[in-house]
Amino acid sequence: MSGLPGARTCPGLGEASDLKFPLGAKFREPLTEARFQQLFADAEQESELLSEPRWSRLCRQWRRWPGACSRPGAWRLLLARLPPLRWLPHYRWRAWLLGDAVAGVTVGIVHVPQGMAFALLTSVPPVFGLYTSFFPVLIYTLLGTGRHLSTGTFAVLSLMTGSAVERLVPEPLGGNLSGIEREELDAQRVGAAAALAFGSGALMLGMFALQLGVLSTFLSEPVVKALTSGAALHVLVSQLPSLLGLPLPRQIGCFALFKTLAAVLTALPRSSPAELTISALSLALLVPVKELNVRFRDKLPTPIPGEIVMVLLASVLCFTSSLDTRYNVQIVGLLPGGFPQPHLPNLTELPRILVDSLPIALVAFAVSASLASIYADKYSYTIDSNQELLAHGVSNLISSLFSCFPNSATLATTSLLVDAGGNTQLAGLFSCIVVLSVLLWLGPFFYYLPKAVLACINISSMRQMFFQMQELPQLWRISRMDFAVWVVTWVAVVILSVDLGLAIGVVFSMMTVICRTQRVQCLALGLAEGTELYRPLRESHKLLKVPGLCILSYPAPLYFGTRGQFRRTLEWHLGLGEGGKEAPKTDGPPNADAAGAREVVQLAGRCRDAGIHLLLAQCNASVLGTLTQAGLLNRVTPEQLFVSVQDAAAHALERLVRGQEQQEGNPGGAGLYSRSHETTGPKTCTVWV
Repeated sequence: MSGLPGARTCPGLGEASDLKFPLGAKFREPLTEARFQQLFADAEQESELLSEPRWSRLCRQWRRWPGACSRPGAWRLLLARLPPLRWLPHYRWRAWLLGDAVAGVTVGIVHVPQGMAFALLTSVPPVFGLYTSFFPVLIYTLLGTGRHLSTGTFAVLSLMTGSAVERLVPEPLGGNLSGIEREELDAQRVGAAAALAFGSGALMLGMFALQLGVLSTFLSEPVVKALTSGAALHVLVSQLPSLLGLPLPRQIGCFALFKTLAAVLTALPRSSPAELTISALSLALLVPVKELNVRFRDKLPTPIPGEIVMVLLASVLCFTSSLDTRYNVQIVGLLPGGFPQPHLPNLTELPRILVDSLPIALVAFAVSASLASIYADKYSYTIDSNQELLAHGVSNLISSLFSCFPNSATLATTSLLVDAGGNTQLAGLFSCIVVLSVLLWLGPFFYYLPKAVLACINISSMRQMFFQMQELPQLWRISRMDFAVWVVTWVAVVILSVDLGLAIGVVFSMMTVICRTQRVQCLALGLAEGTELYRPLRESHKLLKVPGLCILSYPAPLYFGTRGQFRRTLEWHLGLGEGGKEAPKTDGPPNADAAGAREVVQLAGRCRDAGIHLLLAQCNASVLGTLTQAGLLNRVTPEQLFVSVQDAAAHALERLVRGQEQQEGNPGGAGLYSRSHETTGPKTCTVWV
């Protein structure tokens, strides 16, 4: 208590050993909010900052940017927006370089077949998957804050993009296209996919400008996991025609999964034995290799590159056996060398593109931010969510100029990078070198690669997403509400579509948040004997209560949706009006909106009229600012606002002791505390937390 004013023994509280009055120890002068601001001036500035509206803070931050024109300001801006300037000077070359190189090369080897495979999900030629495995990785290395994050093609985004591309650029009904017509259709679809990347990147940059990195929290973990797990089932079903060699049109819209299954079952007699054999052999190799990599990840120096081995074996087999000409096996064909000329995507249908780009942007950022946070917590560093918005926004925007489709962090390659020993973003450069070598020199080696192998790679890469369902029993035990969110989202994604399932999952998740605020209990607090700690009276009958003093805690948001429950709760505890007979269930405000603030002001007025002395304690600066603007100080004085429960309780006890001494001649307040939790007299003093 040193340095605090007026340390003393509260009247009637006795010493620590006095069991008549167990609060015991010496206590400083109770501090009101006004007194606290006088003693600690810095807190006033903090209070003003916290109570400042978000839009005003944003404007103030943006007004500071012209100061970046000075040399120190420009350097601070570069440090903030180019993370390598912060971590590269501290890079441990001897300890980390080998791990980053091995991990980067390993991930790059996987990027090659996976990028081509996910391009088929996006309904564009395979080479554009290689472009999407190069440019976004390079840009994120320069702008991202996730040291262990691997970006590039992602199955869920590819599926969402492919559905939008098929809707924007549908295939002609006849289906029998000439070579030139097929090239024109592919070019239009590449342009649509690039436009979606441009739109999602622009949306993320807009979110960055508004500092909306916190929006990633609206996609809760159950929503993200159910979304990816349900999308994995869509990927599996969508690849069945390629596995069986059936030239079926892609189904889009609601119930697409069931439409595809019906079409496959109908056309099953026309499946290609050659492609079915290739698919079976490919899965027979890829699935066991995936299991070996998982089971022996601690013993293997680097994961077994099953995808690239399968690609090489299948290409050699197709070339030597002439499977493409003898059995009409569909192959990748020529991969153009080099890079496409940069150009702005066709944005003629910008409104439709933005409608599809919004869920893509939200999923890309949510998955990337959650993955980055997982590994940041594991390896003890921090992630800047707003900088992540900038990194992924610029990555999608710039890569769209090179005909790339939407991209994000990927589950499989991120896990692979960590298992292979990656330490920093530098691993992304080594990954880019591998993809670059394929684009410049090694592309012809993939000419005879069967597309059925790419479909098998798509399916095998979904392993981690399918196994997320194993977490459901544990989720049921931890939180039934989160379990319900998971199931509702997954069912909506599977039955309807990924986009609608995402929307339903987010809405349902928000509804559960509202339900939780309605079910929270308002707690009456009592004193733990021999301490200055207050705990809910329902937790123990040993807690002490003062007749005439009611201490209530309401630790949930007070807004228009909870104001009615809040009113009934306080009426029941304080005996105001017709509060009802049932025990109320509410929670307390960390924040309050205008309706909630007016409810508190009305409560203060009713307490004053009823002769109840209302004290407010431990309200943060933002809440106090809202209450003040709503007119609270017209109903209470600043001396009724306290910095802590202990301060308010000490003030209330002094008031009660003085009242008893004057009315009953009970000096010192002996026997003031009671172990009974029933009210024995009128509530003359209330502390609201």
